Amino acid sequence: MSSDSHHVSDGLSRAWHARIPLPDAPLNRLYNELAAIVVLVPVLMLASFVNGFPIIFYDTGAYVLEGFQHIFIAERSTVYSLFLKYAGGPQSLWYVAFVQCVIVAFVMVEFARSLKPQLSLWTFLIIGLILTLATGLPWYAAQIEPDCFVAVTAMAIYLLAFHIRDLGFVRSVLLVLCAAFAASTHSSHMGLALGLLAVLIVARLAAMFVRVQGFPKPSVWAPMASCALAFAIVFACNYQFTHNIFFSKAGSIFLEARMMQDGLIKPVLDTDCPGAAYKICPYKDNLPPRADAYLWEEKISPFSRLGGFRKLEEESAHLAALSLWRYPVSNAAWAGIDTLLEFFAVATGDGIEPQEWVLDREFQKTIPHQMDGYTHAYQQRGDIWFLPLNFLHVPIAVLSIVGIYLLFRRAWRSGDWNSATLPAFVLIALLGNAFICGVFSGPHSRYQSRLVWLPTFVLLLAASSGTEIFPRRRTKTA
Repeated sequence: MSSDSHHVSDGLSRAWHARIPLPDAPLNRLYNELAAIVVLVPVLMLASFVNGFPIIFYDTGAYVLEGFQHIFIAERSTVYSLFLKYAGGPQSLWYVAFVQCVIVAFVMVEFARSLKPQLSLWTFLIIGLILTLATGLPWYAAQIEPDCFVAVTAMAIYLLAFHIRDLGFVRSVLLVLCAAFAASTHSSHMGLALGLLAVLIVARLAAMFVRVQGFPKPSVWAPMASCALAFAIVFACNYQFTHNIFFSKAGSIFLEARMMQDGLIKPVLDTDCPGAAYKICPYKDNLPPRADAYLWEEKISPFSRLGGFRKLEEESAHLAALSLWRYPVSNAAWAGIDTLLEFFAVATGDGIEPQEWVLDREFQKTIPHQMDGYTHAYQQRGDIWFLPLNFLHVPIAVLSIVGIYLLFRRAWRSGDWNSATLPAFVLIALLGNAFICGVFSGPHSRYQSRLVWLPTFVLLLAASSGTEIFPRRRTKTA
C-alpha cells in the first residue's frame, strides 16, 4: 500500500472513531455525551424495573387526578400534574418515569462533562451505577413525584452560574429550560432556586468589592432567566386550572400545620379564642399532635371538616403570622431545630410502601388499564424492605456530607476560592432544602434523601482519574 493510501486510511479511521461512542473516550465528545445519557436512563430506572411498576407515593393519586381529570387540588402542583398528562401518563406511567430519567440523566451528564471534560464514558457509567446502588437516586428518578427535580434544580443553576461559557449556546438553553421546569414542579423547589439565586447575586456583588484573586464571579443572568421562566410556568398552569394568577394556595396551611406540631399555634388560640371566632377554636384543646395527622387523618382531625385546603388558607396565614409576631424567639428556635433534624434525615424509602387503600379509588378512575401492573408490583405487595438498603445508604449519605465539608474547609483554609465554590454551593443547597422543607412541612426523610446523592456524585467525580474537578481559572498571558 502506498504512503498516501496509508495516510488516507488512518484519517478515515480516526474520523470514524471520533463519531462513535468509545468507553475510554472523554465525555466532551458529542457522541460519548449522548451515549452516556442513553445508557444512564435505564440504569436510573433500575429500581422501578425491579419493582415491576414505577415507584408510587401517597401524593401520586392527587397529581394523577388533577392532571388527568383537570380537577384543581390546592395542595398539589398544577405544573407537575400537567406534566404527567402530557408526558404520556394516561397511556402508561412508564412514559413519565422514562422522561424524568432522561431529564435527570441529561443534567448529570452535563454536570460531569463541565466539571471533568476528560472523564471517560466508562468511568462516568461506573459512577452512575454506584449512585444507583449506594444512594436513593433511582428511587426518586423514576418515582411518579416531582422529588427528582430538586437535584436537577441545584445542578442546573450551578452550571449556568459557573460553567455557562463551557456549555455553549444549545446546552445553556436546554439547562435554562431544565432548571425552570424543575423549579416550577414544586414550591419547595422554587424556594430553593430563589435561595440559590440570592446567594449567587450576593457573591457577584461581593466580587465587585473583594480584591482577591480567584474569588468566584458567577453569572446571574441565566439563573435569573430560569427563575423568571419558572414563575411564568407556575402562573400559567395555575391560571389554566382556576382562571386566577397565583403562586400557591397551600403554603400557609403547611406552615401552620408544622407550627401547630411544634406547639406554636396553641398559645395564639388560647389567647384569642373564642373571641376571635376562628373556625379552629372549638377544637383547640383536641388538635392532633403531628402535622401529618392534622392534614391527612380525617378520623382524628377537624381539618377536612372545616373546609380543608380550599377554605382554611386565609385563617392559616393569619394564625401563622400572629404566632411569628408574638413568639419570634420560639419560632426561630423551632425553625433551627427542624432544619437541623431535616438536614440529617437521609434515609431512603420514606413513604415507599403499599398504598392501595389510599390510591385505588383515584387510579381506578384515571388509569384503570394500568391497575394490573400497579397492584402486582413489589411495592404494593409490601415486599420492598429498605432496612438493608439504609445500612448502606445512610452512612454513605452522612459521610458524603462530611466529605463535601472537608473539601470546602481545605480549600477555604488554603485561600483557594475556585476549589471552594462547588462544595460551598452543594452545602448551601443541602442547607437550603433542609430549611425550606423542615420549616414548612416538618422533618421527613424523603425531603433530604432526594438531594443527598448530589454530594456523593461530586465526591465520586473528584475521586475519579483525569483532570482536576476544580480547574484553575485561565489567566491572560502577555
